[in-house]
Amino acid sequence: QVQLVESGGGLVQPGGSLRLSCAASGSFFSISTMGWYRQAPGKERELVADITSGGSTHYADSVKGRFTISRDNAKNTVYLQMNSLKPEDTAVYYCNRRVGTYSYWGQGTQVTVSS
Repeated sequence: QVQLVESGGGLVQPGGSLRLSCAASGSFFSISTMGWYRQAPGKERELVADITSGGSTHYADSVKGRFTISRDNAKNTVYLQMNSLKPEDTAVYYCNRRVGTYSYWGQGTQVTVSS
């Protein structure tokens, strides 16, 4: 059974930083594409960043230059380093794992950017 457990969310002031982690259980982590999505109140869930099994990354335009996604296959963990946070980054952040035709989601972690 695949489980994804996110951590690292919280309240931060504008301009601050947070690092999200997502620990995955189950096999085939190293061949999975891992992604971070977010959903703000009243908005649709959107892709923030993803990273392929080969390490290629893709970012939403709104976070380019501020967020960095990375993975540690030895720990079955994907990270999202978020710098220069803005109030519009406030959302529930979800970890996603895609392998083949299968897609799995974590429960989400709240990130609130406010003074």
